[in-house]
Amino acid sequence: MESAPGEITRLLAEVRGGNRSVESQLAELLYPELHKVAERYMRRERGNHTLQPTVLVNEAYMQLAHRRNDWKSRAHFIALAAQVMRQILVDYARQNHAVKRGGEFLRVEFNPLTLGSTASIEKFIALDEALSRLAEWDPRQARIVELRFFGGLTEEELAEVTGTSVRTVRRDWSMAKDWLHSQIGR
Repeated sequence: MESAPGEITRLLAEVRGGNRSVESQLAELLYPELHKVAERYMRRERGNHTLQPTVLVNEAYMQLAHRRNDWKSRAHFIALAAQVMRQILVDYARQNHAVKRGGEFLRVEFNPLTLGSTASIEKFIALDEALSRLAEWDPRQARIVELRFFGGLTEEELAEVTGTSVRTVRRDWSMAKDWLHSQIGR
């Protein structure tokens, strides 16, 4: 079911305002959007990963359902979903790493940041830790990386979500990528 981003934003506002009758319509419109985000994440995971995009979408949506007051627009909702999905996968990776310490490691690909064609679980966790350090230094830059890289938001959507200009988004994206490369290695 195709819809304009404005329709999703309108329905999000209705749900935030207490209109529970549009929740199923909203979920139907959001599902394809969330599935795209989940697929972006899962493309970077190993081929035999036990989590599937649909499971990731469902888990994220369940967590987001408790945060209705945070839903401001379609772009903002997708941004929140990307953050939740990242945390689900990081938690899963850490849990897997603890269980498999010394055994076969989970593999994750991070092609857009040119971290190599396949990165081990340590690289995935290193990226998460580097993003956390970046967030301490510059929360906006960390959020832009997360939402652009994992959430697939455009520069215009990032500007809306962060309350900045497209030019600021471009500058922050460039600076953050350089900083992350210096932290994780090329």
